[in-house]
Amino acid sequence: MSKMDTDSDNTIDEGLYSRQLYVLGHEAMKKMSVAHVLVIGLRGLGVEIAKNVILAGVKSVTLYDRTPASISDLSAQFYLRSEEVGQERARVSQQRLAELNHYVPVHVLEEDLTEETLKRFKVVVATELPLSKQLEVSEICHANNIHFISTEVRGLFGRIFNDFGSKFEVIDATGEEPLTGMIAAVSNDVEGVVTCLDETRHGLEDGDYVTFTEIQGIPELNDAAPCKVKVLGPYTFSIGDTSDLPEYVSGGIFRQVKMPKYVDFLSFKESLAKPEFLISDFAKFDRPVQLHLGFQALHTFFEKHQRYPKPRNEQDALEVVELTKSLVDTVEDKPEKIDEKLIKELAYQSSGELSPMVAVYGGLAAQEVLKACSGKFNPIHQHMYFDALEALPSSVTLTEESCSPVGSRYDGQIAVFGREFQEKIANTREFLVGSGAIGCEMLKNWAMMGLGTGPQGGLFITDMDIIEKSNLNRQFLFRPADVGQLKSETASRAVTAMNPDLVDKIKVYQERVGPDTENIYNDDFFEALSGVTNALDNVEARKYMDRRCVYYRKPLLESGTLGTKGNTQVVLPFLTESYSSSQDPPEKAIPICTLKNFPNAIEHTIQWARDLFEGYFKQPADNVNLFLTQPNFVENTLKQGGNQKDTLETVYNFLVGEKPLSFSECITWARLKFEELYHNNIMQLLFNFPKDSVTSTGQLFWSGPKRAPEPLQFDPNNPMHMDFVVYAANLHAFNYGLKGETDREYFRREIENIIVPEFKPKEGVKIQVQENETVDNSSGMDAIDNVVNKLPEPSTFAGLRLIPAEFEKDDDSNFHIDFITAASNLRALNYGIQPADRHKSKFIAGKIIPAIATTTAIVTGLVCLELYKIIDGKQNLEDYKNGFVNLALPFFGFSEPISAPKSEYNGHTFTLWDRFDIEGDITLQEFIDYFQNEHKLEVSMVSSGVSMLYAFFMQKKKAEERLKMKLSKILESVSKNPVPPHVKAIILEICANDENDDDVEVPYVRVKIRP
Repeated sequence: MSKMDTDSDNTIDEGLYSRQLYVLGHEAMKKMSVAHVLVIGLRGLGVEIAKNVILAGVKSVTLYDRTPASISDLSAQFYLRSEEVGQERARVSQQRLAELNHYVPVHVLEEDLTEETLKRFKVVVATELPLSKQLEVSEICHANNIHFISTEVRGLFGRIFNDFGSKFEVIDATGEEPLTGMIAAVSNDVEGVVTCLDETRHGLEDGDYVTFTEIQGIPELNDAAPCKVKVLGPYTFSIGDTSDLPEYVSGGIFRQVKMPKYVDFLSFKESLAKPEFLISDFAKFDRPVQLHLGFQALHTFFEKHQRYPKPRNEQDALEVVELTKSLVDTVEDKPEKIDEKLIKELAYQSSGELSPMVAVYGGLAAQEVLKACSGKFNPIHQHMYFDALEALPSSVTLTEESCSPVGSRYDGQIAVFGREFQEKIANTREFLVGSGAIGCEMLKNWAMMGLGTGPQGGLFITDMDIIEKSNLNRQFLFRPADVGQLKSETASRAVTAMNPDLVDKIKVYQERVGPDTENIYNDDFFEALSGVTNALDNVEARKYMDRRCVYYRKPLLESGTLGTKGNTQVVLPFLTESYSSSQDPPEKAIPICTLKNFPNAIEHTIQWARDLFEGYFKQPADNVNLFLTQPNFVENTLKQGGNQKDTLETVYNFLVGEKPLSFSECITWARLKFEELYHNNIMQLLFNFPKDSVTSTGQLFWSGPKRAPEPLQFDPNNPMHMDFVVYAANLHAFNYGLKGETDREYFRREIENIIVPEFKPKEGVKIQVQENETVDNSSGMDAIDNVVNKLPEPSTFAGLRLIPAEFEKDDDSNFHIDFITAASNLRALNYGIQPADRHKSKFIAGKIIPAIATTTAIVTGLVCLELYKIIDGKQNLEDYKNGFVNLALPFFGFSEPISAPKSEYNGHTFTLWDRFDIEGDITLQEFIDYFQNEHKLEVSMVSSGVSMLYAFFMQKKKAEERLKMKLSKILESVSKNPVPPHVKAIILEICANDENDDDVEVPYVRVKIRP
């Protein structure tokens, strides 16, 4: 068997699995890397599961499906081509699945599904097997502790079942970072109470476990066995009897400990009679038991007729209803009544296979496979049923004739939605903004759906990014050979191969969306679209596209993922609020004084090291280059507030005072920086605030969140100390284009010859203690003048430019993350903080968003279910769903989108989607008269962006001049820019008073100045 994603010393390829490692962790991934997985059934759902599991990185994936592929399989089986219809599904899929991850071998199972065969696997997933055969396989799995998953999708219905045996160990149920906090007090009591520092909620829950470190006075609690917590309040919790322990003195940190939990599963056969359901939609809490029986009835129908019910066939559907009723007595908790309409709908759609539903269940089942392999996250216990019946179209009539197969690749979709609706899908014109992880999955779903393939249809994609190695783990349209290529073009080629109907139907752009590209994505572009789907990774671009969609009144589908969490949002013209209507609270910033002098957590030291990287290897080089190229650089710098002296001094040092001529001088620079940062600055801090100093209130200065530091003595035999010097010297050399070196022996020899000046703390140095305190240690303008006078003439450095180090977290050869890790860990040693490894330092310094393919698959599936509704033109808000999922818990939550808030003026209600439309480039006087006469509004101010065109308090002469001018001419005059030729309309905001002379909020104004 080929080796997997671990090399000979069992390390994981962090370059490939980087984003996923931040979701699962090294321990879980090492468990996955020894797990063999069997996937039975290779229609759409099977291939989706296999794809996600292969991307995640298990030991091997084996495929079992001897059925010849049919034309309708093309509806969701993205690794099947039309010319391969008739060939075995597993064989056809194997080669393309194997390309996804060269660490994961993909085999086709030749043998039958016997006990001996099944024993070779850790996890078995059944997607396309008769129920009787599934029960047989599941009994073998249950008896041999093989984890068994059964899942299927029928039209807009889906189900999944897990059996992970008895005493299945869950090592981490949530995947959240363990909580940690600082302690203010521990009581001596039968119920010992731990109080946290003011203003820091502990966030713990009853039943959590914690350990303690650094408690002064109660050494027995430090590093003792984990204590069970009972929460008393947001800042207090109890840990049991502490009455016989010594008195608490000071300090202490608690850390939450993830304790394993053990879960028992019934076998498939047992659970059919005693099902336990995970509710997927609380608005449909009565449906799981109905569908539990309905799916069994479908299998009975299939085993009797060797086919599923025909689409919209009344006779077949009634037979399934009767079969469902006959199964009611087989479950312990019986439903009061069978919902015949629901079961008939299940029967009608059972021969259909929809790519979005396959994506939802393929992502879900793959995540359950990873849970089974690793014990990471809470498994589904044990059944989950889900339907998206709201997506059934109401704009067309569904009949047996319109839903019957026509020998088309879309037959699986036609079986559910009919031929007429298939044409609507084909003639849709959708704009995809971004073709990264969500974009790749979205395009694959669209290709299977046939979106944009019709005579009037089309797909438009933009993404300016190029493919990097770390993308390959979840952006599944890309291969190692594509690294360095444009994402949008590569993704377009890949999906066109999946569905040749898309040939000449995809228009690819590489320009980012934004105000500077409105000549490309102009009025004609947007007005021709049916809608927009965002697949973006930053809030600013999302907000911009949201504004564009509100302006052009286009539906917007929005989504995002964060590890195992995902969300979807539908933005509908005139119905819902927009994406920008609500926003997340801002990230909590670390106070400057904490970063500079009083860190107490590794996050503080990593951020400090990240700032140090900019301050040593980027900003000085940038400033030197500006000094050499901009004649007024010094003058402009002096005009700025803040640290002009530091900026100019750095320019002098980098150009003259400390400019290295050889690499050995870079080593000297780095060694002296070590001394300055980790010894001298700490000595100065302790000189200002000795360890026994007290505040004006008599409290110890070094207490609470302030940790007293210790200076470091450089030791060339300490790898951490040497790391800093090696990486700092190489980055400094990079700035000057000097050749670097990493041989530690060479460094030690050079360091022996460096004379490090002795440091004596200075009197009168001010140190920032409070966040709102300003500290100035400069000696006024005289000192700045001295620096300016020392600066050489730029002309004496003709042709010289320094090379700034542009921070890049994913290049392991550039020393960026290495330097930040080393710098941060040395500061952590100063302050007695537990150092972090390179992996964690990269995560925090690089602000990496954890990501995994399973969540992406589910989220895009949910988005495409909403797209069906938009194409149908549904106008009832209740038909749409905003979704939130957390696959770790697992949790699924759906809510109706929030309706657009209404405002009012003069008895007229309006929302953010409304505006005043004015045809023609009229004069300002005509504009004011229009509002007075047509809307009884007295205009007091008119603006466009940052340009004020008119205000009631203007000078009379200027106002009179402008009243006669055309609106576009006033705008050009005020902004001093011509209206670009691609702009057909200008946007104006007005302040106005109503009939009662009250100031009222009114919609914006769109003035069409060009046809």
